[in-house]
Amino acid sequence: MRKLVFITQVVDPDDPNLGATCAKIAALARRVDEVAVLCDRARDGALPENCRVHVFGAPSRGQRASRYVGALNQELRVRPFAVIAHMVPLYAIVAAPFVRPRRIPLVLWYTHWKAHAVLRMATAVCTDVVSVDERSFPLSSRKVHGIGHGIDMTEFPCRPTAQSAGRALRVMTLGRYSPAKRLEDLIEGVRLARDRDVDVRIDLFGTTGTPEYETYKRGLETLVATNGYREFVSVGGTIPRTGVPDEYERADVVASAFNSPDKIVLEACASCRPVLAADVSFESLFSGIEPPLAFERGRPETLADRIEALAALGDEERAAIGRTLRSRVEAHHSVESWADGILRIAER
Repeated sequence: MRKLVFITQVVDPDDPNLGATCAKIAALARRVDEVAVLCDRARDGALPENCRVHVFGAPSRGQRASRYVGALNQELRVRPFAVIAHMVPLYAIVAAPFVRPRRIPLVLWYTHWKAHAVLRMATAVCTDVVSVDERSFPLSSRKVHGIGHGIDMTEFPCRPTAQSAGRALRVMTLGRYSPAKRLEDLIEGVRLARDRDVDVRIDLFGTTGTPEYETYKRGLETLVATNGYREFVSVGGTIPRTGVPDEYERADVVASAFNSPDKIVLEACASCRPVLAADVSFESLFSGIEPPLAFERGRPETLADRIEALAALGDEERAAIGRTLRSRVEAHHSVESWADGILRIAER
């Protein structure tokens, strides 16, 4: 029996930040006999029948650790062919003393931009590390493998955009209100494009969840209010996961200044939307497309250049770019290609 252990934070398809994890687990489940899922929180019935879920969430850190180790040891009694730690390096560190002595591969999936001591330790104890691209992992290591992202193509169908004649070009972005997203740069890029007589607006959506993120969002609201930007900027709240495809449909362009392979870029591409992004890991995704879709992080004038060029195109020309991007995501960043990549690394 081919059994896989998968460790993650949340199993809930409606979670606005982590809902996409369910499709990844389901893709793995289609390729193996059984997936044992360890998570902090789960919604009943969210995964296929060959998935068994252990919830280790508890009021205190000590209780969580005890429940986590207990669930892991229970699942190691029948040997899995690999253990996958999803996005949380600490999960891999705690699992390592139980997994590695049994010579079971321990693989970390990680795409965040920030390097820290916990990540360095996790990299040391894991067999392999997988990320969207080798450049999307913040440490240099021979253990790192780029396998693309895992976008559920069925969740994001290719939908036509409303005709743009007689209205502003709509740029949209969503995700956490984190300072690392440099959302003020997106606002400034749109302002500069408007100074060039481009009729464009930008709508921001996202979650907060921490005092830092809440403070950052309030700062953006103040920026918009004090500078008279309300005519072309909105700072919105959370979009439920089920509402995200409709929001992509209403957008003409989706933008990201994040220095990481932001999944909204790939979800928007899957939805046949042109995208503008600053992260270097999208280089192959954008290769050969004109006008160029990459801009320089920290230089809003380069975003304005890209907006101006896309605005000069007709609706069908922008739609053709979107269709090209969708085909590339399907080939290299779909949840199916992601699951194949995970298993290829785990079973080497």
